[in-house]
Amino acid sequence: MLVASSVLLLALLLYVMFANYLPARQRITRLESELKEVYAREMTLQTRLAQHEQRAALREQQLGALRAERDALARRIDDLEKQLAAARQPARRR
Repeated sequence: MLVASSVLLLALLLYVMFANYLPARQRITRLESELKEVYAREMTLQTRLAQHEQRAALREQQLGALRAERDALARRIDDLEKQLAAARQPARRR
């Protein structure tokens, strides 16, 4: 009787352990697969982010160059207007 109950207890213990082990192992496998997908997605997003940051930096650089060109043109226009005004002043005095 003691041997039979020990065997039954061992069988019950093994059943409980393996009954929980197999679904847990399957879940671990699914989670590992999902984690790999998440890491792949993260890498894709990091790459896209780096590309967007590079584009933004390039646009900012181009914007700075355009601002400098605009300012230079505005100064040139001011200088030319002053020269034109100076050229007209002596003509009017004569």
